[in-house]
Amino acid sequence: MARVRLNVAERREDLLRAAVGQIEARGVSSVRIADVASVLGVSNALELYHFSTKEKLVAAAFAYAAEADLAHLRKLLARRTTAVRRLRTAVRWYAPTGQAKGWRLWIEGWAASLRDPVLREVAGDLDQRWKAELAQVIEEGAAAGEFRCEDPRSTAWRLTALLDGMAVQTTSYAGPLSRTTMLRWTDEALARELGIDLADLTGSPAADPRGTDPSAAG
Repeated sequence: MARVRLNVAERREDLLRAAVGQIEARGVSSVRIADVASVLGVSNALELYHFSTKEKLVAAAFAYAAEADLAHLRKLLARRTTAVRRLRTAVRWYAPTGQAKGWRLWIEGWAASLRDPVLREVAGDLDQRWKAELAQVIEEGAAAGEFRCEDPRSTAWRLTALLDGMAVQTTSYAGPLSRTTMLRWTDEALARELGIDLADLTGSPAADPRGTDPSAAG
């Protein structure tokens, strides 16, 4: 059977997708050009034609993965509902126990960025764009009178810092916290930042004083 000939954009996307998978499996420091090429059954020379160095391939792979996450985030934040609902959906999706994938990839990227200025610039830019998306919706909600928030940008920073930290605990250390607990903490942090009651955020009754929180399910 003849091999399907891909155009430049299709081949580049194939390489980036394979690179993301290999970085997650092997880590930035251990992954090689040959590993990515082997997954696709292509030559090292073809891969180097598109990216010229491993460092450029790794940086492009992180950008590729992040753009996909950003596209999904924008989709969640563009829903025709209240800012509070949009923010809760987005934050719970982004949480390490939610549906967002690739936390191992990002932890690898943070570590590698300490030594790789190209990757640091790419990761830093994408991180700022992520925070900006959240800050914009927080600003919209405050302007609509849904809650009070004098500094949406700082709120976005604190929320993402909490979620990033929880991701390190659950991914790197296999922490003992349950999914229910992590998502409850996420809801509590968001409600606190927006200055609203947890029950108003979740649409559920307030937590039972004996310690059972009906809003923690799911």
